[in-house]
Amino acid sequence: MLKHRGFPGRLPGTDFQFIIRRPNPKGVTPITRRERYRDRRAPDRRADAAFMKALWEHFGDQPFERGNLDAGRLSWLFGREVVAVEEDFDPADYEALLVINVDLARQSFPEAFEGEGY
Repeated sequence: MLKHRGFPGRLPGTDFQFIIRRPNPKGVTPITRRERYRDRRAPDRRADAAFMKALWEHFGDQPFERGNLDAGRLSWLFGREVVAVEEDFDPADYEALLVINVDLARQSFPEAFEGEGY
């Protein structure tokens, strides 16, 4: 499992986790698409925006390996702002490649891209 050095471990001041420390001994937690409803709590929305900002600052528009990124946090963005690179994507593979759907991410989380000059 690739460890993304320099990636924030969590949303500061909260228990919203962004990365995992070690592989799950029971098997890889698969990434699944989770629906974000309009009535989600404000702290959950802030965590999504902070995670997207961290992804953008760390990877930009380049493909990246899932590695030690938290499957639960990725699942809130997967299939929309974060998409699979390969057609034969395995949601339970630490080496799976993902990429940010920049146009949709900018619409969904404009605060994550503030100061970008685009």
